[in-house]
Amino acid sequence: MISNVHERVLDADGDAVGALVDSLSSPGDRLWPKRRWPPMRLDCGLAIGSDGGQGPVRYEVARYEPGRMVAFAFTAKFPLDGEHRCEVLPAPDSGTLLRHTLEGHPKSWLRLGWPLCFRWLHDALIEDAFDQAEAELAGVEWRPRELPIHVRALRALAKRFS
Repeated sequence: MISNVHERVLDADGDAVGALVDSLSSPGDRLWPKRRWPPMRLDCGLAIGSDGGQGPVRYEVARYEPGRMVAFAFTAKFPLDGEHRCEVLPAPDSGTLLRHTLEGHPKSWLRLGWPLCFRWLHDALIEDAFDQAEAELAGVEWRPRELPIHVRALRALAKRFS
């Protein structure tokens, strides 16, 4: 079982953070770090049943509550029974909590692929998305941080086989 959670408290109200989540996969996407990662593409935007993904990862929109949450269920084209979701929640003290959760049971080659490769790429992508969110909310350009060497090596290896 995979249970991978990332959280960041953002210095903004829930409506502003929700607007970032609502922009996912649109031409004006303000959350996805597409300068460094394959873009998220959905055939019908954030509508229930919309099909797409990024790179080799395939999913469809399973649930959507505008401004609050979007959940994507992995499709049979990707060997993971589960979902990943992005939630906008009140932070305990102030600001807004942005949470990304990936949960599921890996199948086939992903049983080894997750701990050896996909986990590290996923973690770096989500942290980039959170950095992108902070930059958007502050009204400044996102400046990607340097990726860890093992993530740079995995990205280089993936490019050779794509």
